[in-house]
Amino acid sequence: MAMLYIVPTPVGNMEDTTLRAIRILKEVDVILAEDTRTSSKFLKHFDIQNKLLSHHKFNEHQTSKGIIEKLKSGMTMALISDAGTPGISDPGFFLVREAVAAGIDVQCLPGATAFVPAIVCSGLPDDRFCFEGFLPQKKGRKTRIDSLKDEERTMIFYESPYRVVKTLEQFREAFGAERKVCVVREISKIHEESVRGTIDEVLNHFNEIPPKGEFVIIIEGK
Repeated sequence: MAMLYIVPTPVGNMEDTTLRAIRILKEVDVILAEDTRTSSKFLKHFDIQNKLLSHHKFNEHQTSKGIIEKLKSGMTMALISDAGTPGISDPGFFLVREAVAAGIDVQCLPGATAFVPAIVCSGLPDDRFCFEGFLPQKKGRKTRIDSLKDEERTMIFYESPYRVVKTLEQFREAFGAERKVCVVREISKIHEESVRGTIDEVLNHFNEIPPKGEFVIIIEGK
């Protein structure tokens, strides 16, 4: 029976992989991967040897039609990204939308997503929040930040180590130096760290210690 599985992969520690994810990846006909080189290492770790095809943000509009046709023929496929849950700041939405439109069953397995442990350990309210993902790198960046000045929910952002300081400086300008923030890096990896305080305090920390790794920024709402 045709099925598209959305399978989360660890954001760091391999032990975060679920038993169900391993079973599904061994059973499907084809695994669609954001980066076949990265995914090959993950799959090899669990002795998963299924056929691997490339499916990423630069080719998803071209490859999705052929993938849908294969699914219609009765194949089962699993979509994985380099880390975390596909579709959350990663390729996935477009293919899922096309599969749903074509009447194909889609199942998303529960699993790793970086922002969940980040907001839970932040100490900031996590009953209501808004996920903003990555901000625009250039055009529209300031406009997006300014649009959140009156946001009352806790806000979540993903950021590269090269832009963490710049982003915190822009947040200080928009939200004020005393707004509380938690910056979490390298979730579930050996150097995992949470830096908490006001925007000014956290900025001072990263001005003294250059940011390294992958970052989630959690900011208190207004």
